[in-house]
Amino acid sequence: MSKTVNVLIVGVGGQGIVLAGEILAQAALEDGLDVKKSEIHGMSQRGGSVTSHVRFGERVFSPVIPAGQTDLLLAFELLEGLRYATHARRQGLILLNTQKILPAPVLAGAAEYPEDVEAKLRENGFRVVAVNGLELAKQAGHPLTVNVALLGAASVHLPLSDEAWQKALERHVKPNFLEVNKKAFLLGKEAGFTELT
Repeated sequence: MSKTVNVLIVGVGGQGIVLAGEILAQAALEDGLDVKKSEIHGMSQRGGSVTSHVRFGERVFSPVIPAGQTDLLLAFELLEGLRYATHARRQGLILLNTQKILPAPVLAGAAEYPEDVEAKLRENGFRVVAVNGLELAKQAGHPLTVNVALLGAASVHLPLSDEAWQKALERHVKPNFLEVNKKAFLLGKEAGFTELT
């Protein structure tokens, strides 16, 4: 793989963004690739924005994705997908979780949550795959597996082996939660394929 693949994972505190970044980075390492990773936690403990930059390829020199160079924007929340869309390549892909988490200004009535986020992104020329990560997590058996379900959907669009993903899950998920996370990953992968058609 000569090209560096840039994945930006975005969401809000408590959604498992950091763990998702760790699992993705580990999967790339398992496939023998050079990996660089960086996170920005912001006000993560108060539901603020969290981002994880993961870059992998034959040789990667910086952990931060240059502006407009994201190949896959993995948005764990609709508004965060809209907020970070400018980081995506024009020919890049936005994998969008359909979940809404209302920020404080919206809850306080000082702002409105944007309507039709997916449509807005498509109108701006982005390729969008929308997945209901929360529903997939519930089907898997635990609502806290949303992050792994979304990684499963993203795996369809990334040049990493199934074996690498499985090893990464085994390394970063506690043994008593491993089976439910593996199920969430597979359900996400199926959804990723389904949304392509």
